[in-house]
Amino acid sequence: MNFVTQQSEDILSKATTQRSSDIHFCPEGDSVHIYFRIDGYRTFSSSLTRQQYTPLLSYFKFTSGMDIGETLTPQDGKSQYVSGTHSFDLRLSTLPLEETESLAIRILPQKEDLPLESLFLFPSQTTQLRKWIGRHTGIILFTGPTGSGKTTTLYALLQTLLKEQSYQTITLEDPIEQRLHDILQVQVNEKAGMDYYAGLKAALRHDPDILMLGEIRDEKTAQFAFHAAHTGHLVLSTLHAKNAYGTIYRLLEMGISKTDLEQTLIAIASQQLLPIVCPNPLKQKRTAILEMLEGHELQAALAGHSPYKSPSYPSFANLRRKAYALGFIT
Repeated sequence: MNFVTQQSEDILSKATTQRSSDIHFCPEGDSVHIYFRIDGYRTFSSSLTRQQYTPLLSYFKFTSGMDIGETLTPQDGKSQYVSGTHSFDLRLSTLPLEETESLAIRILPQKEDLPLESLFLFPSQTTQLRKWIGRHTGIILFTGPTGSGKTTTLYALLQTLLKEQSYQTITLEDPIEQRLHDILQVQVNEKAGMDYYAGLKAALRHDPDILMLGEIRDEKTAQFAFHAAHTGHLVLSTLHAKNAYGTIYRLLEMGISKTDLEQTLIAIASQQLLPIVCPNPLKQKRTAILEMLEGHELQAALAGHSPYKSPSYPSFANLRRKAYALGFIT
C-alpha cells in the first residue's frame, strides 16, 4: 500500500470510527484543513499541506470515477469503503477554487436492517407512522434539514411495509443511499435527462403500489407526485421546509391546489435529531423527534389555522421540553 492510499485509508477509518456523516477538505493558503461532521456538528480533525493534499485529491477523484484532469468545473463521484465487517458507500464532490479544489465526502453506512422502532424518541410517534403507512393511496411528506434522517425514516417505513405485505415498490433517489431488498431503486441522473419528473413518469408505467421520491424539488414534480397519489398509489417523499406547517405553504407555492391537498395529503412529518444523554460519551447517539400534522389538525392547517397557537400541539418546542423533563436531553 503506497503512502497516498494509506493516507486515504487513515482518514476514512478515523471518520467512520467517529461516526462522521461527512468529511470536508477545505484549502486555506498553503494548508488544507480536514473537518468531520459528527452528530450534525462540524469539528476540526487535522490539517495537510497543499503538497500532501494534491495527490490525495487526485486519488479520491480517480477511485470515485471523476476526471483527474478536470479542475475547472464541479464533479461528482462515488466509491465504497470497507472496514472489517462494515461497508460504507461514499459520495464525493469537488468544487473549483482559485488555485485548487475543495472536496466533500458523504459517508453512507450500509446497514442490513433499519427497525422503525429504533429511530424515534417517543414510541407514540412510531405508532402513528405505522397508521399512516396502512393507507393504500395518498401522499406522506417528510421535511427537515439535510442530515436530519429523513431518508433513513423512509427506508425504515418501506422495510416495515414489505415485511407485512408484498408490494411493487419503486424508489427514485439522488443518490441511492441504501440498497434494499425486493425494491426497484432508480438512480436520478439529471445530466442524462433522468430527473425526478422523468423518473416518476417512467415508474408509473411499472404498475407500482408504492412510490418513494427522494425529494420533491420543483413544481412539475410536485404536481405529478400528487397526481400519482390521487390515482391510487401511496407516495412517500421529502420536501425542504422549516416545519410541518410551513410545508403547506411550500406546496401552495409549487402550484398544488388546496383541493388536492385536502383530498390527497395524508400527513406531514417534520423531523429533527436530538443528542441523547448517555453516560458513555463513546456511545453518544442522536434520535429523531417528529412534528406531525394529520387528521383534524392537518385540515385546520390547510384552512389557514396555525397549529402553533394551540399549547397542546406537539411542536418541536413542546417535544424538546418533554424530552428534557424525561431526562433524555440536557
